[in-house]
Amino acid sequence: MYPLNSEPTRVAILDFGTNTFNLLITEVSAENKLHVLHTSKEAVKLGEGGITKKIITPEAFKRGLTAIERHLDRVKEFAVSKVYAFATSAIRDASNGKDFIHAVQEKFDIYVLIIPGEREAEMIYRGVRLSLNMDTNPVLILDIGGGSNEFIIANKKEIFWKHSFNLGMARLLETFNPSNPISHLEVEKLTAYLKTELKELFAAVKEFKPSVLLGASGSFETISAILQHRYPGRYFKSSEPVRTIEYEDFLSLHEILLKSTLEERKVMQGMEPVRVEMIVLASIFIYVTMEECGIKKIIQSDYALKEGVIAEILNL
Repeated sequence: MYPLNSEPTRVAILDFGTNTFNLLITEVSAENKLHVLHTSKEAVKLGEGGITKKIITPEAFKRGLTAIERHLDRVKEFAVSKVYAFATSAIRDASNGKDFIHAVQEKFDIYVLIIPGEREAEMIYRGVRLSLNMDTNPVLILDIGGGSNEFIIANKKEIFWKHSFNLGMARLLETFNPSNPISHLEVEKLTAYLKTELKELFAAVKEFKPSVLLGASGSFETISAILQHRYPGRYFKSSEPVRTIEYEDFLSLHEILLKSTLEERKVMQGMEPVRVEMIVLASIFIYVTMEECGIKKIIQSDYALKEGVIAEILNL
């Protein structure tokens, strides 16, 4: 837990992910009440061209610093008293990741904490738990990232099992380099690969038997946004940080994505530009996870790591 003053405090959380750099600005009162003032994201693709080589390319390095500068310009507008910055998969695995962190500290005078995958999973759990009323039944939380994917099996009181897999979408994209559109054989190869790599997850699911998939972060947000445009009668924008995704609607969208070209995805309503190349692989990842785990219910949460930091601040 991070100590706060007795007066209301404005806190900024910077989350340096593999695909996007995220910003959350909140005001925390003396009574530990949370009020979100601002959220935004910058597409960075920090892992592009180098994630499988464990390096941040010069182009990605520059994009990252530019994104941070934009975020900090917003931070200045809110008279923030404290900035917490966290780096995840692409930076922690890159041979020049510490060089990037050093450049950030030199240029912007902010300290960046590189967090390991298991710690990232804990913070994602705490963030997701803020978004909805969990009960004592186990749920499977999945945060799809560019560098890694975090799985957590938990209920409202505790984490039963957690693991960070280096199977992020930027890694899979560079490793498999799918056709445009992806071919049936490529889908089969990726599916077989995921079934092998996720055996530890499937064993944990058999033990704890979660019946709901709680999806956090960008890929799930993009799927939810596309469905809002495709089925406006069933999906609509809401101030609530969670929404249910009907499994049959996901399956329908999954089939569309598998057949889609890059050009077709670019003009899909609700498609976030940074997800255009990776959303097909993300959809396959979700499909394989749900099929192998026997889960037919999806809940999408807007909250993840950065909200988990706030949960720690508030000791929630």
